[in-house]
Parts: sequence; C-alpha cells; structure tokens
Amino acid sequence: MSLTDKAIEQIRELIRTGALPPGSKLPPEPELAAQLGLSRNLAREAVKVLSVARVLEVRRGDGTYVTSLQPSLLLEGLGGAVEMLQSDSGALLDLMEVRRLLEPVATALAATRISDDQLAEVKRHLDAMREAREDVEQLNAHDAAFHRVVVSATGNETLLTLLEGVSGRTLRARIWRGMVDTRASERTLAEHEAIFEALSTRDASLSQAAALLHVSHTEQWLRTHLETATLLPNSPATGRKAP
Repeated sequence: MSLTDKAIEQIRELIRTGALPPGSKLPPEPELAAQLGLSRNLAREAVKVLSVARVLEVRRGDGTYVTSLQPSLLLEGLGGAVEMLQSDSGALLDLMEVRRLLEPVATALAATRISDDQLAEVKRHLDAMREAREDVEQLNAHDAAFHRVVVSATGNETLLTLLEGVSGRTLRARIWRGMVDTRASERTLAEHEAIFEALSTRDASLSQAAALLHVSHTEQWLRTHLETATLLPNSPATGRKAP
C-alpha cells in the first residue's frame, strides 16, 4: 500500500468510526496532517482522491466537508463509466448479465412493496411506450422511467443506483433503435405489459419470472446483433462467442 493509499484509508477510518460523520467539516489541512501523522502533501493528495470519489466535498473559501455518503452520490460515477464502455461488445454483454442477475430479483421485491401510486406511474409509462412505438427517443425515456419506478418501489437506493448505472442510456437507446428497425419492439412492449400485470397482482414469483424473461430476451437479442455487427458495426473484436 502506497503512502497516499494509507492516508486515504486513515481518513476513511475517521468517517467509518463516526469521528467525521456525514456533513461534518474536516480540520484545516495542517491540523488534519498533524492529527494523522502525515505530511501536508499526503493529506492534500488523500483529500483530492476522496473528493473525486464524492466522499469529500471541497467548498472553495469554506473548507472540506464529508458528503451525505448516500449511495446515489457515491455510485453516480458508475453510469459515466458504463457510457465509456459502449464500444466494447464484451463489456456490454457483461453489463446485460449483471442486469439479468439483479433486475428480476429487484422486481420480485418491488411486487411486495409497490404502492398504488407507484403502480399507476408504471402504467403511465407503459401507456406512453405504446403510444411511441416508432419513436426511439420516447421509447427509451419511458422504458428507463418504467424500470426506475419499479426498482424505486423496493425502497433500496443502492440497488436502484446500481441498476440505473449498468443499464446505461446509450445502450438502451441502441437496443430500442435496433428493435424498432427489426420490428422486434412489439414483443418487448408485451414483456413490459407482463411485468406490469404481475406487479398488479403483487405476486413476487410471477413478477420475477416476467422480468427475467424480458431481460433474458433483451440479452439474447443483444448477443445476436453484436455477433453480426449490426448494432455496433465499429466495435472491436472481443473474441467472445455467443453461447
């Protein structure tokens, strides 16, 4: 472990133990360095790294504060990282695999917790998707909102942030564009309808099965189109073969 890594770990430990709770202000740099037994350069470097990670927030002219440490804040960089992977077909398949592992279970949990108002919002986005059958931008927006409401119903902010991160707006848009072009969007709309109907009955097992079918079909569609290079014609070869 480098000296900078050790400095970062020392500050993290102060946060973990509650010595520096969320919202608290760090001591001035000289005091922090002395408290941790570090040079000022090391303390400054550690603060810089933790600021990039959104653990700390540097307020110009005021000082450095511990952030809220909410999952949505700490994990917000995940979505940006996913967007950077759009030209790597192997990475896209990995992301779809992660979504397949998480989203059906999240949907099952949502079925036991979803409110009438949330269910009505899911229905609103489903209706909007039907009306926008040929409009990729609208389909993409309401598809993302549909799933966001469902996962939000779990009440698990970390799960919501993770799933939103791995889904990726660009990836969703490419899939919808391909499905509209190949007339495969009707089946996908029907799969969203099945998820909504299962949620309406508050049946966790049925909801999980409907979500698994939907994500699995999407994953298989993506595999096929990546293999034939029709979705990402300029993507580099990954050596990865469809099963």
